[in-house]
Amino acid sequence: MTDPLLTVDNLEVTFPGRTGVTRAVRNASFTLGRERLGVVGESGSGKTTMGRALLGLLPHSATVTAKTLSYAGRDLLACSERDWQQLRGRRMSMVMQDPKYSLNPVRTVGQQIGETCRLHLGSDRRDARRRTLAMLEAVQIRDPELVHDLHPHQLSGGMGQRVMIAMMLIAEPDLLIADEPTSALDVTVQNEVLRILDDLVRKRGMGLIMISHNLTMVSSFCDRVLIMYGGRIVEECAARDLGNARHPYTRALVAATPSLDVRRAELATVVRDPEWLA
Repeated sequence: MTDPLLTVDNLEVTFPGRTGVTRAVRNASFTLGRERLGVVGESGSGKTTMGRALLGLLPHSATVTAKTLSYAGRDLLACSERDWQQLRGRRMSMVMQDPKYSLNPVRTVGQQIGETCRLHLGSDRRDARRRTLAMLEAVQIRDPELVHDLHPHQLSGGMGQRVMIAMMLIAEPDLLIADEPTSALDVTVQNEVLRILDDLVRKRGMGLIMISHNLTMVSSFCDRVLIMYGGRIVEECAARDLGNARHPYTRALVAATPSLDVRRAELATVVRDPEWLA
């Protein structure tokens, strides 16, 4: 068995507040190989906070501790800001949830993706343009030349998300964290974006962490799934076995998922047990 890309052991993320310390992530432990790992849970369960902690993107007010937090054997807790600049983009990348908040509104698509090439690959302007057009084509944008010179406000939601994926993958990282990459898209475009991600991950042999609240999508797209509640990972299972989960919270989430095959008078609701946070 090959060594994992990412090793997380007893990860804790806390924030100071007026009423005391908030534990946003509690005792999270998992490993990631060259596979597709889903992270699911309700809003506020700690999914995005954990993903940002893995890339050192949390604000200075956050306190991040762990027994082990390593990428390819490198201790991430010991990284300086300069170390992070070398890792982010080139080795590890993150696709944010909504491109209209993540893309620079005053710079063209080509300028933003090309900057990644020049920063991480040492490309000159001509090579950066060539690589950018090839990457836009790889994410199935029909007219790369046209989109290259557009600004973010001129893009549809699906096209903006593809541009984000292109920007994060152009430096060929080994690890990609996708935070709700399809939540702002309609179902047809969602499926197209997922096919693009699946194709790129398989061809490049990457590790992928898919953060989502969509259990149906994660169960069909990912290899393994982590279920988070109140900052904790309460269960881990193979994606295909999600319907046979053991933890009552996971079973409640599955039961609350709408299905066209099962007719119900009303959807099930999650009845929480305080012991889940113990």
